[in-house]
Amino acid sequence: MAGIVFDTSIYIHALRRGHAAILDLRRACLADETDSRPLWFSAVVLSELLIGASDKKARKLLLETEKQFLRVNRMLVPIESDWRLAGEVLSSIGAKYGYALIGQSRMTNDALISMTVARNGFTVLTRNSIDFQRIAEFRSFDWKTV
Repeated sequence: MAGIVFDTSIYIHALRRGHAAILDLRRACLADETDSRPLWFSAVVLSELLIGASDKKARKLLLETEKQFLRVNRMLVPIESDWRLAGEVLSSIGAKYGYALIGQSRMTNDALISMTVARNGFTVLTRNSIDFQRIAEFRSFDWKTV
């Protein structure tokens, strides 16, 4: 069964509300499904979360989460072709919507997440539908807004 990847926005939303247990999840379910799927942790998402980690305790918790996902072999790491495809997609988005839009690192990170999800046939769950919708115009992948 294809995996699920939470975008950074999902983790941030939960963590800001005091729901740190989201970091312990290893399976997830889409709203229209009854069976859960394996949850994968994106190295790009980890990087974004670490950037925003406000103290040593938060960083330690994130690094422990990384170790746990590595232990079960469910870290999603971009490979060379993901970087290349992300660049191609961002170039197309820039040509259509303006290059100022893609100058933000957030869009680069979302493109990398999207390319790794597409390559593996997974679904990304996000609270940030605008960026993922634009990326999907140029590279098909499964994503859902939560």
